[in-house]
Amino acid sequence: MRHGVLSGGLFGISTGLVALTLFVSAPALAADCGSTPAAGVNWSECTKRNLMLQGSDFQGANLGDADLSLTNLSHTNLTGANFEKATLVRAWFTGAQAGQANFSKIEAYRSGFENVFAEGASFAGAELQRSNFNGAKLTGANFEKAELGRASFDRAVLTGAKFSLANLSRADLSEATFEGPVAFDRAFMFLTRIEGLDLSAATGLEQAQVDLACGDAKTKLPAGLSVPTSWPCESD
Repeated sequence: MRHGVLSGGLFGISTGLVALTLFVSAPALAADCGSTPAAGVNWSECTKRNLMLQGSDFQGANLGDADLSLTNLSHTNLTGANFEKATLVRAWFTGAQAGQANFSKIEAYRSGFENVFAEGASFAGAELQRSNFNGAKLTGANFEKAELGRASFDRAVLTGAKFSLANLSRADLSEATFEGPVAFDRAFMFLTRIEGLDLSAATGLEQAQVDLACGDAKTKLPAGLSVPTSWPCESD
């Protein structure tokens, strides 16, 4: 009787180990680089350069590590899509719906995000030098540790955006709009254009950052910070 119980117990353990081994070793779903644009498509690590994909539906798609440089993604549905570590140099996202999308660690120099709806999207650690966010809806967007040198935010909505540890050197925020706090904790703000902005509710701003930035008589600073004698800056 004890032998039967022992055998049954060993059989159960063996079966469980086999099942666990199969589960651990099961490969992830492979990318289908030849598939057409569709919600949930897996184009991870695919090369899709210089394509005209405007108006496509990529909701919930996996585009991580893909190369979409020079590709037109204007007016596409990118809601919840994953672009982590994708190469998007000089790509177009004009008017795209990208709420909650993941653009973290992308390489997107000189890319166009004009009028994109990207509320709650993450651009953490992204390379976005000279990118254009004019007219973009970026409420709650996360730009932590992003490279934003000379990026433009003309008429962009930045309510609740986070620029902690971001490089904002020569970026233009002067015509952006927001209500409430915007986070600038330890952001590098060399010649960042903040003319006319009401930053009285901004968080993380320190005098050393303000001294490097470019404001004017209409710029409002948080309590305890003073207007530098170097303001206004010369035109760049």
